[in-house]
Amino acid sequence: MENNILQKYNVPGPRYTSYPTVPYWDNGGFTEDVWKQSFLQAFDESNATEGISLYIHLPFCESMCTFCGCNKRVTRRHEVETTYITAVLNEWNMYCDLLPEKPRVKELHLGGGTPTFFSPENLEILINGIFDRAVKAPDYEFSFEGHPNNTTKEHLQTLYDLGFRRVSFGVQDYDIIVQKAIHRVQPFQNVARVTFWAKEIGYTSISHDLVFGLPFQTVETMVDTIEKTKALNPDRISFYSYAHVPWIKGNGQRGYDEKNLPKDEEKRMLYEIGKQLLDENDYYEIGMDHFALKSDAMYTAYKEGKLHRNFMGYSASKTQLMIGLGVSSISDSWYAFAQNEKVLEDYYKRIELNELPVFRGHLLTDEDLIIRRHILNLMCSFTTSWEDSSLYFPELPETLLSLKEMENDGLLEFGKNSITVTEAGKAYVRNICMAFDLRLKRKAPETKLFSMVV
Repeated sequence: MENNILQKYNVPGPRYTSYPTVPYWDNGGFTEDVWKQSFLQAFDESNATEGISLYIHLPFCESMCTFCGCNKRVTRRHEVETTYITAVLNEWNMYCDLLPEKPRVKELHLGGGTPTFFSPENLEILINGIFDRAVKAPDYEFSFEGHPNNTTKEHLQTLYDLGFRRVSFGVQDYDIIVQKAIHRVQPFQNVARVTFWAKEIGYTSISHDLVFGLPFQTVETMVDTIEKTKALNPDRISFYSYAHVPWIKGNGQRGYDEKNLPKDEEKRMLYEIGKQLLDENDYYEIGMDHFALKSDAMYTAYKEGKLHRNFMGYSASKTQLMIGLGVSSISDSWYAFAQNEKVLEDYYKRIELNELPVFRGHLLTDEDLIIRRHILNLMCSFTTSWEDSSLYFPELPETLLSLKEMENDGLLEFGKNSITVTEAGKAYVRNICMAFDLRLKRKAPETKLFSMVV
């Protein structure tokens, strides 16, 4: 029965970091001026109450990890750091020049690429430059992604002194054969060292990122990886399905053959074993791919119904406005999305022209806003409701009818005016979200767009 369900639902599908998903954005009517108006509206509605979020994309890496689908630039020339930081701060100043008052930054996340490619001194220049034009919200939360091989104690101390309390380390898998295949060789002792440093310095939330479905992974290697992870006792664990999307230009997924990837039931077994071991070690599932100890703020947010999800991933609180700085970053005003130039040279060129470097975006329709809310509910709390008439949409009866089969398969339960994902259904939450995705329903992809759901 389990294999039949897997075969039925293991289809390509979005990860829903946004709705509409990026391939379904409608760029018609979107301009830099329209984005500025939406940005200012969101700032006016939310800065005084909840503050704003900042995502800063730091794209440089010293080597290419072949499992990665992120926007990055591989180089060993560290002189690029200064030029990039200058451009990001110029972009930030353009936004601040539009504002009537200083923004209150509630969330700040450094992503990549490899943020710890940058020296501690340059990261300090970047963060201080941000707060030359901003203030910290009272309940601010700053986080960054660290590479275990190049994160130094000075990195951790410098960012801690600047207000960072959350850090995530990319682990992926501890098996040397897997690590060589994905070009990410990092011994356990490197991860242990940075984890213990972070604890010693005082970080309150340390996360390890693990991936299942990588080339040459087996149940044995997965068990070993989870056991080593538990020995370090991180506060949170991201347990992702490897997204095999070799058709996306520049993602670097090469160096192994598709026959080396765990398939269907084998990949599903890696997930089940991993999830079982996490559960046995008191890690609770708090959202798609995410697990946390009860002592972590993310678990508390999940239990209190305050978990939020955006282009930065899950967070313990929400802000209406998120500004993405740097090449390829995406901003979100709730009413609109805007993405920066994806090619570094194009990004620099726009900054030099004193233009916000957005090159495409999407203005959300009233329908989009309703569907977005349902998908966020499912992703953050595994349930959604249309008890409030504002969350009703004309295609809802048809959507519910399409979910009946999932109910019969034990993946969700119907309430009077709600649905709730079952324990068995959590692995298929992307499928359930797809039932609400009206844009996907109306126009199926003509080419490969998304990774497999499982």
